[in-house]
Amino acid sequence: MPCSSAPGREPKPPVEGVRLATLKEGDLEQVVQIERAAYRSPWKREHFRFEMHENRWAVNLVARRAAVVVGYACVWEREGELKINNLAVRVDYRRRGLARWMLGRILGGARERGCTTARLEVRTSNRAAIRLYEGHGFVEIGRHRGYYQTEREDAIVMQAAL
Repeated sequence: MPCSSAPGREPKPPVEGVRLATLKEGDLEQVVQIERAAYRSPWKREHFRFEMHENRWAVNLVARRAAVVVGYACVWEREGELKINNLAVRVDYRRRGLARWMLGRILGGARERGCTTARLEVRTSNRAAIRLYEGHGFVEIGRHRGYYQTEREDAIVMQAAL
């Protein structure tokens, strides 16, 4: 279920040749590498496979430039709510606007499919991600103490109206 904005008016990617597509089994090795570089407590291959094959609410996308996966997102769409679980960009493609572009496409697609709210958790220390989400209209609505158990770090709960 690739996401898009307005019909016929898809926003141009910030990096030439990047396209958003459904996550496939053949993408997993690259996705897991990006995940390990992006997060202190990374998802394992089994987590991604569960989301791909067993979770009926999951929408799993990759940003691909030819055969290279440059980013990915794992979200749920359920009962009018979009839940953003995971969004990351390959280290050598960061700071080019790809996360902003991907998030905009994901939010637009969810809106088209009837979602009215988007929600996520983000580490209190992840200032870059917080700024990204705020730039898309997310606001803090709460906190989960010790949400990231390995590091004993709190999560900020953010929400945006779609």
